Amino acid sequence: MALGLARLDAPPELADRLAAAHQEADQVLGELRELIHGIHPQVLADYGLPDALADAADRSAVPVSVDVDVDLPRFTESVESAAYFAVRESLANIARHSGAERAWITGRYEGGRLRVEVRDDGEGGADPALGTGLTGLADRLAVLDGTLSVHSPAGGPTVLSLEIPCHER
Repeated sequence: MALGLARLDAPPELADRLAAAHQEADQVLGELRELIHGIHPQVLADYGLPDALADAADRSAVPVSVDVDVDLPRFTESVESAAYFAVRESLANIARHSGAERAWITGRYEGGRLRVEVRDDGEGGADPALGTGLTGLADRLAVLDGTLSVHSPAGGPTVLSLEIPCHER
């Protein structure tokens, strides 16, 4: 509310920055509400993984193209949550660390395996051994017998691939 009020009295060049901060604060509040209401986001519960990943792309600070099979079946809550949060964290990492101008999400279900890939056109150099974020993602997927692979040579691009064995619910 304070950001909105500050915009009213601000010079035009500052008003735009305050508007962006206000929008960002609204987005963060929405994400916090999702977390408070349970780890399973409402869009995921109501509409499934393709729509939830499209929503995650829309919320990303970096423009994202989505090519997820719209006919993906519904999976267990744990599988859908793991895939969704891996993509969300990947998009957050892209925005924070990669210097990317674009990102892409692809998703398919084949041979009893959900496969999701997040790719960016950034600087590369992501190394799971250097931080806990990617290691944490891999650990969460491993609980479901899933795997995470990261290909991120210096100079880019970075490709994060996750695979979870699962069945339709």
